[in-house]
Amino acid sequence: QVRLVESGGGLVQPGGSLRLSCAASGFTLDYYAIGWFRQAPGKEREGVSCISSSPGSLGSTLYADSVKGRFTISKDNRKTTVYLQMNSLKPEDTAVYYCVIGWGSSCRWEKTWDYWGQGAQVTVSS
Repeated sequence: QVRLVESGGGLVQPGGSLRLSCAASGFTLDYYAIGWFRQAPGKEREGVSCISSSPGSLGSTLYADSVKGRFTISKDNRKTTVYLQMNSLKPEDTAVYYCVIGWGSSCRWEKTWDYWGQGAQVTVSS
């Protein structure tokens, strides 16, 4: 059974940083995409970042325009853990962040995301 366990959310002041982690387990496929969506109160869910995985590849990445230059996604292949380093956080980054995984190594927001984590709250406020 596939499991995605997020950690690292919390409260941070504007301009601060947080790092989210997502430990993925329970699958053996080599070709997949893993990443993050978020949903703020009263807003639609949106893709934040994605990284692809395939044998021998460092992985291609995708970022929402709103986080480019501030967020960085990375993956530890040995642990099948994905990280989202979030810098220069803004109040509008406040949301529940969900780790997602989808089969097939393409990062597209509209692809089928087969599994979702339970979510991690990120609050940016002074």
